[in-house]
Amino acid sequence: MAETVFTPSLEGMKHVKAENGVILTKPFLEVCKQILPVLDKFGAAMTIVKSDIGGNITRLENKYSSDPSKYEHLYSMVQEEVQNKTAKGSSSCTNGLLWLTRAMDFLVELFRNLLEHPDWAMSQACTDSYSKTLKKFHGWLASSSFTVAMKLAPNRDKFMEVISGTGDINADIEKFCTTFSPFLKENHDFLASVGLDDMKAS
Repeated sequence: MAETVFTPSLEGMKHVKAENGVILTKPFLEVCKQILPVLDKFGAAMTIVKSDIGGNITRLENKYSSDPSKYEHLYSMVQEEVQNKTAKGSSSCTNGLLWLTRAMDFLVELFRNLLEHPDWAMSQACTDSYSKTLKKFHGWLASSSFTVAMKLAPNRDKFMEVISGTGDINADIEKFCTTFSPFLKENHDFLASVGLDDMKAS
């Protein structure tokens, strides 16, 4: 079967929602995890993003593992923290979900750029998606270290070749962006409904 690096995450996305339309914690985190190998192909440019995503997944997974039936639905952890007034803490699951969603926004935007702007260099695709997504929430320090990291972005053609595997990479990128975006939007809408979608990095 023809496969690209996106194949596992595209498969996983089919299981993210329960029959009643609620986003489930474990399948959602699994999809985010399946995107990490894609980041490896970026090399040093994505080290910060990868460790950030990995850390937030672990935080949410640990919470989920503490009581899987209680935290079966992704937003249940946030609702609990909102009630306990701990949602705004830097180590909260709410904060973890927010930054995980933002990092995924950045990646979706990046892959969309690679699809829509075949003439762009990788560093331009990265910088553009960063300015559209994460930049406004980052302080000066995070922003400047990110800008430096983007200069390490790999050669675009070589990168596309590496992630293509044996499948149709453009079709899979298109599918990935189209299928994953609504989940991310739902996360933002939910976080906005409890007034927590615009927290900035300290």
